[in-house]
Amino acid sequence: MHMLQAGYVRDDADGQHVGGTVTLILDANVAVVVDPGMVPSRPALLAALASHDVAPDSVTDVVFSHHHPDHTVNAALFPAARIHDHWAIYDGDLWIDRDADGYEISPSIRLIATPGHTPEDITTLAATPDGVHACTHAWWAADGPADDPFAADAAVLAASRARILAVARVIIPGHGPAFVPDETTPR
Repeated sequence: MHMLQAGYVRDDADGQHVGGTVTLILDANVAVVVDPGMVPSRPALLAALASHDVAPDSVTDVVFSHHHPDHTVNAALFPAARIHDHWAIYDGDLWIDRDADGYEISPSIRLIATPGHTPEDITTLAATPDGVHACTHAWWAADGPADDPFAADAAVLAASRARILAVARVIIPGHGPAFVPDETTPR
């Protein structure tokens, strides 16, 4: 697990800046990038990837936690990658229908359905030597927000958070650094 960019949301004098958390997961013969969305610098993102000895055309899979541009806009940086979302795999011009819930990208990486931020949200679970890490937008950052302003149904989001917390030791949220959940983690 390698965080290529910790995400953020902030207001500056020139407007709102939004960066999605971008994660690299290496397992066996796969190199997976989760949520290659908005970043302040594409060259910096590619340099972070290169620091792990991975070239853009060596990325085998890209996962979208959901379809907001701040999590998808840079997918084309990885031209050989299959793209995964909530209902399909896209490989070149091939569209392969499948439900993401339970889909295994590799022996240590699987997807689960975790609606809440959007109805189509998925979480990428990666089993590592120090426990399961969850790349998810069920949390924007460690401190929440407790009530996601985009969630249509707070009960659905709460159920997804509970599902993630039941298996994950580390949360990699949509717009912040990784954290270990505790009693203060929004449920």
